Amino acid sequence: MSGNSKENGAKTEIAIIGDRFMLSALFEEALHAACGESVICRSLDLPWPDEPMEHGYQTPGMDGLKEYMGDPADVIAHVGPAPVLVTHLAPLSAAMLAAMPGLKLVAVSRGGPVNIDMGAAAEHGVTVVNTPGRNASAVAEFTIGAILAQTRNITSGHDALRRGEYRGDLYRADVTGEELSELTVGIIGYGNVGSRVVPLLRAFGCRILVNDPYVQLSPEDAAAGVTMVDFDRLLAESDVVSLHPRVTEETRGMMDAAAFAAMKPGSIVVNTARGPLMDYDALYDVLVSGHLRGAMLETFAIEPTPPDWPLLQLPNVTLTPHIAGASVKTVRIAAAKAAEEVRRWLRGEPPLNPC
Repeated sequence: MSGNSKENGAKTEIAIIGDRFMLSALFEEALHAACGESVICRSLDLPWPDEPMEHGYQTPGMDGLKEYMGDPADVIAHVGPAPVLVTHLAPLSAAMLAAMPGLKLVAVSRGGPVNIDMGAAAEHGVTVVNTPGRNASAVAEFTIGAILAQTRNITSGHDALRRGEYRGDLYRADVTGEELSELTVGIIGYGNVGSRVVPLLRAFGCRILVNDPYVQLSPEDAAAGVTMVDFDRLLAESDVVSLHPRVTEETRGMMDAAAFAAMKPGSIVVNTARGPLMDYDALYDVLVSGHLRGAMLETFAIEPTPPDWPLLQLPNVTLTPHIAGASVKTVRIAAAKAAEEVRRWLRGEPPLNPC
């Protein structure tokens, strides 16, 4: 072995900073499964999600970080001289990286390293790896539930019963929802999540359109009649539009007033991806006007949502607090991916998912 391997039998110290979702105990279990007894772990758990994350733009000195949790001084103290940090949400700003000269590898159990100043990491020679696709299965399943909740009046019926109102009118032909087998569903983004949503939808027998200019349909989806179309056609023909792209300069704000106006009257939009994909003021307008029948929103421009946010008051909206990726399977997948990156680093092998 070469590179970072320990040929004299000494153990490599691993600092773990988990939380109440990505449990440090599961990180440690995965690390020992991948690396055997060559590592020694020190663990710390943060209180997320019971307490909200911070945002880098709100705190001086945390520029370059979008969201994170953890006091910088506590993180520095916990990492100490360890050359490897495995974490989910712990921040790593430029000043923090300068205070941890022994740090060489950071494994982030997220789809993107939004809690790390990547420019500063490169300047300090710190390799950062992540775990793309960790929650793809969970989000894909959740998306099917989200579509059904909105199209079949599950949310409306639930809310009414909670208020003590038994809404028999939801059985009326002009009120009840269409079955998925009768609908056209448009999937925007055919990456880790979107490509898993499509096979789940196929089981319902619905017509499926996909928009993603950077990939091709799988042979199975193409053979099943799934059609790749441009953005405008997808909006015009879909009864349900489900968002699954990453946030880029190209996709930021893609669902704006013009896009909503181009959707079929009476259609539904579902966002289990990211808040910045949408113009929420424009969405509010088309929901109030009745141009759109409804929306299912799992992510938001501001999280937590303000209690006076207008979309919270609309009866034709289903809302959940950014939980689509929350499953125990997600935790196990992410921990195993992070542990494999550590194993490769210890053996001097190239990373699988460098950032």
